[in-house]
Amino acid sequence: MPEYRVLAFDIFGTTVDWRTGVADQVAAIAARQGISLDAEAFADDWRGRYLPSMRSVNDGEREWAYLDTLHRESLDEMLTERGLDLAEDVRRELVRTWHRLPAWEDSVAGLARLRERYVVAALSNGGFALLTNLIKAAGLPFDCVLSAELARKYKPAPEPYLTAAALLDVRPEEVLMVACHHWDLDGARAAGLGTAFVERPLEKGPHGADRPDPARADLTARDFPGLADLLRHS
Repeated sequence: MPEYRVLAFDIFGTTVDWRTGVADQVAAIAARQGISLDAEAFADDWRGRYLPSMRSVNDGEREWAYLDTLHRESLDEMLTERGLDLAEDVRRELVRTWHRLPAWEDSVAGLARLRERYVVAALSNGGFALLTNLIKAAGLPFDCVLSAELARKYKPAPEPYLTAAALLDVRPEEVLMVACHHWDLDGARAAGLGTAFVERPLEKGPHGADRPDPARADLTARDFPGLADLLRHS
């Protein structure tokens, strides 16, 4: 096993529970507006537009736009499709639901343990402000924030992974990308990083989540403490 110096963690789904966090806040906002809305389905629909919106940036179909802008465009489309006309301040509040999401139960303690041996970095497609707000609110003990905004490309393009390694002055193979999504790990591997799959079976609620596939990751763990155990014995 390579000697890793940096552990880079995906955030949405891997470190925090985006579905519960977004759905709960959407439900509260909808109730205040007197709107009947399936908040979980709304969150699922919103997340379903995540990769396609970023792909349009990576493919050069549009200039760089950070994630809050992409989330806002997706939100406007969803509201139009549902025949909902919400005020500007309510729309801004909805976009910012992605800035405050609950950490998985093992995330804080697991990161703290891993941080004793490694640099632990948040490497996410979220914007720099979004990630800073989210990490602070959830009390996540990261050493640094490495937003795709710094690379002006979104994962799984190689630029965010290589930018993370360059900024931390390490070789790509000295970085272990940790995620619960195979598309993210596939991108990291193509960029020369090590890969660790962490299971998050509840990430998408009843719709299922990515399952372990040893052929697509160097390491597989049930949670962050499990990853610490694997690395301790490496």
